[in-house]
Amino acid sequence: MIEHFFMCPHCWQEISMLLDPAYSQTYVEDCEVCCNPIELKVIFEGGELAGFEAIELGQ
Repeated sequence: MIEHFFMCPHCWQEISMLLDPAYSQTYVEDCEVCCNPIELKVIFEGGELAGFEAIELGQ
């Protein structure tokens, strides 16, 4: 697992998530600070993080 730090698009607090480098994925998870939903797009290539996007979802 890889720990990745990023800013929440809702509350702008820095949060971290553990990412599995085995595969790329898109999923929704709530911010651990403000509890608002974030769509996460994670791309791995050769076991390395190649792309990460945290998108604000409406409530």
